[in-house]
Amino acid sequence: MAEPEERFLCAPGLNLEAHRRLTELQFEQVAAAMLRLEAAMERLEKRLWLTVFAVVGVILGDAVLPLLSAGT
Repeated sequence: MAEPEERFLCAPGLNLEAHRRLTELQFEQVAAAMLRLEAAMERLEKRLWLTVFAVVGVILGDAVLPLLSAGT
């Protein structure tokens, strides 16, 4: 009669499994850090564009103000 083969745990196999799990966790952490970094970069980009539009508005305001005062 053929007995079912039992899988036994050995030190090299356990070491490989632990290394695989550790690598998987590290990749998950790197992916999460990248998502946080992307979100921070998007917020920074919005602030940068707001600053650019504010500076352009001030420059245009300074350019138009003399034209309005000269016309009156």
